[in-house]
Amino acid sequence: MFLNNVKFTHVFSSDLMRTKQTVHGILEKSKVCKDLTVKYDSRLRERKYGVAEGRALSELRAMAKAAGEECPMFTPPGGETLDQVKMRGKDFFDILCQLILQEAGQNEQFSQGAPSNCLETSLAEIFPLGKPCASESNADSGAPGLAASVLVVSHGAYMKSLFNYFLTDLKCSLPSTLNKCEFMSVSPNTGISLFIVNFENGREVKPTIQCVCMYLQDHLNGGTETR
Repeated sequence: MFLNNVKFTHVFSSDLMRTKQTVHGILEKSKVCKDLTVKYDSRLRERKYGVAEGRALSELRAMAKAAGEECPMFTPPGGETLDQVKMRGKDFFDILCQLILQEAGQNEQFSQGAPSNCLETSLAEIFPLGKPCASESNADSGAPGLAASVLVVSHGAYMKSLFNYFLTDLKCSLPSTLNKCEFMSVSPNTGISLFIVNFENGREVKPTIQCVCMYLQDHLNGGTETR
């Protein structure tokens, strides 16, 4: 399996059935993370579509057209607005960053580079890490590189909203091979994206975010993934 040698320190998932099955499949086949506890979080749920929930996309588009609007800006009765989804994603991301920073501070005396090197090495085996900005600066300063490697399993429209927050609010840097239109498209099923989040000197200020890759589907080539 594509991720079976990647060392994760934390795993978060939407508490809906589809993502529960996906994250279970990932950890079940993992050689290094079988015993990690998954934290299911309702803030990672897909956008709520109200009266259009469960209906075909064509029906949602027809409802939007009848209202004189277009998808995805259209909000069906009882559904979430894009701003509400964005704020839900921002809340999750902020809490996640606080957790990692707190744990990194507590474990600082034990992190002499080895844990971070191990995390980065496992990622570099399958992702085009190159020379991330965070790693270069950390190498110069002698500080550890990656404090954590976090797996987050969620849904297409939700992740699109979260990535939009990364790009517009946090000024996420993109690979030279990726343009903004591609970045803002909806992830295909099981698409894998990787971001490096860096807090300068561990301070709780806005982080710098580097997009390493978007919506990889290399894991489907061998036919081992079902979701």
